[in-house]
Amino acid sequence: MSKKVGAPEALIVDGKRLDGRSPNEFRPINIEIGTLKRANGSAEFRFGNTYALAGVMGPRPFHPKALQDPQRSIVRVNYAMAPFSTKERSKPGKSRRSTEISKVINEALANVIFAEDYPRTGIDLFLVILQADASTRCAALNAASLALADAGVPIRDLVVSCSVGKVDGTLILDVAGLEDNFGDVDMAVATIANQDKIVLLQMDGIITKEEFMTLIDMAKKGCGQIYDMMKAKLYEKYVATPAEEGA
Repeated sequence: MSKKVGAPEALIVDGKRLDGRSPNEFRPINIEIGTLKRANGSAEFRFGNTYALAGVMGPRPFHPKALQDPQRSIVRVNYAMAPFSTKERSKPGKSRRSTEISKVINEALANVIFAEDYPRTGIDLFLVILQADASTRCAALNAASLALADAGVPIRDLVVSCSVGKVDGTLILDVAGLEDNFGDVDMAVATIANQDKIVLLQMDGIITKEEFMTLIDMAKKGCGQIYDMMKAKLYEKYVATPAEEGA
């Protein structure tokens, strides 16, 4: 099989990926909560050079009133990539890709939001990719989940997402840019907390059943690691330490 134009000679050399990671290692993960002061809740989530920002408005009265649901809140997700987020300037505004990702993120979050607690209202989630280096929908979903928690929207638990894939015949965790462009398989997975329930699964590429099951297991374990980080960050912000309680 001929190489794709611009592809590196190898994506894995001596058991290491191009950025020095082992196959089952995440890029550096950074989480910040409450960074947007005018949103009801907000969060930033980074996988290495992939940077997602989420803001939540609501629950608030839904307009027009004729479209209100008398039994539940209407959740709207708007995912977008900043024009400067990729090497080539992306066209601002909606695209087929942003519409599709908005839809799958909304469907994943629908599994945890208690929308029935707020009839006749709307909850708006604004997700922006400020810098893209693969796994953008995973970073956006993690940021969205944290922003909902920051806004005080009742949820059953956090939805957590990561990517897995296959490059140069090796199964990997947390797919990065060149691996996404020139690898064999890229798969985004989301679970509810560190449970077994998968609420998002999208895959590009062809693998065997055995490889697929291995990747699912890798993704579940990866989501469990991220869940612990996200939960710790929320705990850090909202649960007072003994020293603070005595102050």
